[in-house]
Amino acid sequence: MYNISERRKFDPAKLDPAKSNSSKLTNCFEWRLNFYDKSPWYEVSLEDFERYALDRLRVLAEIESSFARNRSWEELKSVTTRQCKDHLPLNSSSASTVDTQAERRNDHLGHFVLRLAFCRSEDLRRRFVKAETALFRVRYESDDTKERELFLQSRDFKWTEVNSEEKQQYVKELKGLGIQYSEDEKCTTERLYKVRWTQVPDLVNKRRVLLKDGWAYVPSKEQLSIVLRAFEANLENALDLTARSIMRMDGDTRLTEILNHMSRGFVAGVASEYSGPTTGDEIRADMVDDLAKRHFPLCMRNLHECLMRDRHLKHFGRLQYGLFLKVLGLSIDEAIAFWRKSFSNLTDDKFNKEYKYNIRHSFGLEGKRANYPAKSCQQILLTDKPGPSDCHGCPYRHFAPDNLQTSLLATYSSQGLTSTDLAEVMRTVKEGHYHVACTRVFEITHAAAGVKKGDGIGEGESVTHPNQYAAKSIEIEKAQQGDAMVE
Repeated sequence: MYNISERRKFDPAKLDPAKSNSSKLTNCFEWRLNFYDKSPWYEVSLEDFERYALDRLRVLAEIESSFARNRSWEELKSVTTRQCKDHLPLNSSSASTVDTQAERRNDHLGHFVLRLAFCRSEDLRRRFVKAETALFRVRYESDDTKERELFLQSRDFKWTEVNSEEKQQYVKELKGLGIQYSEDEKCTTERLYKVRWTQVPDLVNKRRVLLKDGWAYVPSKEQLSIVLRAFEANLENALDLTARSIMRMDGDTRLTEILNHMSRGFVAGVASEYSGPTTGDEIRADMVDDLAKRHFPLCMRNLHECLMRDRHLKHFGRLQYGLFLKVLGLSIDEAIAFWRKSFSNLTDDKFNKEYKYNIRHSFGLEGKRANYPAKSCQQILLTDKPGPSDCHGCPYRHFAPDNLQTSLLATYSSQGLTSTDLAEVMRTVKEGHYHVACTRVFEITHAAAGVKKGDGIGEGESVTHPNQYAAKSIEIEKAQQGDAMVE
C-alpha cells in the first residue's frame, strides 16, 4: 500500500486557477444524498486524500464483487450497508451524536479522488458508474423519508406532477399499471410524474410506464428509476470532463502513484495489511504441511506443493510464501527450520550462505530491518508476473484454464469441490473476477462447516488477502472443534 510519511498538502484549485477563489469557501452539505455536482475546492493533506478514497474504494469493490457473484439486490444492500458502517458512515441530519458535516465532507472528498483514478479508461468509468449508482441507491432506500423528499425537491429532475384531470383522462391505461382509483374511478391519491421517455428507458423496456406522445407517465413507486438515471447521466458527463482535464495532474508525482493504486482496486478488492499472526497461535515448522492441505488458498497451496516436489523455490516464490508463513505465525527460528528442511538437497554451508540471510531479512533482522507485510491479492495479481518455470502468482489469473480446472479438482475435491462447481468458478475467472472465484472456492470447501453461498469469509466479504483466507479457515475449524468438545 502506498504510504505517505510527510504531511503535505494538495490544493485542487491549482488544477483550475479560474476557480481558485472557490477554495476560500467551506462546503456545507445540507443532505445526506449527493449528486456530487460541486468539486471540493479546498486544501487537503495527502494522507486524507488517500485515506478517504481507500475507505470508499473498499465499499465500491465489495459492490463490484456482489455483481460478479450474482447476489440479489437485498443481499447486495445488506453487504454494502455493513461495509459502509465500517468504512464509510453517513448518518442523517437527525443524528445528534455525530458530526454529520465531517462525514459528508469525507464522503464527498473520497468520491472526487476516485473520479480522478477511474476516469482514465472507458472500462474503468463504466464500472465506477455502476458501483457508485448502486451505492447511491442503497443510501436512497435507507434515507430518512422526510430528508429524501426535501433532497428531491432541491433538484430539477425535469418531471411534472400529473394533475387530477390528466389522471382522469387515462383511467383505463393507468389502472393497468397498478394505479389504485376510487370505486367511481374519478380520483386517485397516488402520485404520477410525467417525463420524456428517454429519461426512463429501463421502465419503457419493462412496460412499467404509460407512453403518450413521447411522454412517460411514471407511478411514484417507480420514481427511483428517474433519480438513478439522472445520477448516472450526471456522473458519466462529469467523468468525461475529468478525463479531458486529467493531464494537468500527470506532472504531480505525489498523486499519480496513489491514483494508479486506486484504479487497480476493482481487480482484487482493497485488503488491509496483515502485520501480525492471524491464527492467534504460533505455528511450528512441522505443522506447515498439514495446515497447507486443510487451510491454504490455492496460490499458497501451489507454492507449498512446488516446494515439496522440487525442494526449491525461486526468489519471488520464496518471498510470497515466506511472508505468508511469517504472518501466519511462523517465528524466525521455525522459519529457518522449515526452509532448511524443505531445501534438503542443499548442504548446510550453501543454505547458510545463500538463503538464511534472506529469511532473516524478511523478518526485519537484517538489512534495513523493516517488518515486511505479506502480499495481498492485489499485489500478487499485479506485480512480479510469473514466468514459465515460476510457481508464484495467482493461479486464477496466471494458470491456463485447463490447468486451473485440473489443479482445483486435484487440490480441493477432498474438501467438497466437484466438477459441477467448476462452471461457476471458471465463469468468474473468465470475467476477470479472480478474488471472487477464490471466495467461491472457500465457500464450497467450507460448506460442511455451515458456510453458505454468499457468506464469503464472513458477512458476505470477499477474499482480498491469502492470510485472510487461511485465518478464517483455521477459525472455522477451531469453532467446530469447540462445538464437538461441548457435545
